[in-house]
Amino acid sequence: MRWLRDPLLWLVALFVALLLLMPYSGPLFAWLFPQLDRPLYQQETFLQLALAHIELVAISSLFAVIIGMGAGILVTRPAGKEFRSLVETLVAAGQTFPPVAVLAIAVPVMGFGAQPAILALLLYGLLPILQGTLAGIGAVPASAREIAEGVGMSPWQILCKVELPLAAAVILAGVRTSVIINIGTAAIASTVGAKTLGSPVIVGLSGFNTAYVIQGACLVALLAVVTDRLFERLQKQFRNG
Repeated sequence: MRWLRDPLLWLVALFVALLLLMPYSGPLFAWLFPQLDRPLYQQETFLQLALAHIELVAISSLFAVIIGMGAGILVTRPAGKEFRSLVETLVAAGQTFPPVAVLAIAVPVMGFGAQPAILALLLYGLLPILQGTLAGIGAVPASAREIAEGVGMSPWQILCKVELPLAAAVILAGVRTSVIINIGTAAIASTVGAKTLGSPVIVGLSGFNTAYVIQGACLVALLAVVTDRLFERLQKQFRNG
């Protein structure tokens, strides 16, 4: 019965329960907001929106991890050290560029839907992953590399068997930050036609429907909390391992 005392389990159960019970919460929101004719968002099911939201974040985060880690590894190699400042500047500029502006620029080229949203989330999620990769590899003791070289490991073997395993917890911290940021940022993707948990928020703001805003915002916030706790559990396993 020890698993019943797991806070993460209860958070996941709460999120799933909210998704499944939200369609039946009309009377509650009608009581809270009697002035609204339609107090419950019904254009899509909340389960469909949650799955689409998670898919959008997962795809953009996967690309961000591949590019961010790849760039971080590249500029820590002897052949790429001279490009480190340039890469850091470009990636930092990508995050400081507002996602809404990226969407506005990308929509005329890529059209409405998930594609411009993935591009915006990718640019916005690169910096924490790059910084985590640089910090993690930079913190690997020089003695560990020297020992690996002494036993005849190639540079590729040193990277895969020494540097990345020792840097994994720090890199994962960067990925954690990136994903949590993108869970919240993905809500604005609904402004360009992508289905996300931000859809009720956007519709609610445009129609002055506070109930819609609360419904979407609560689910986005809870999804971020659940994901953050999952990453925390994963980081502990890396540290203990």
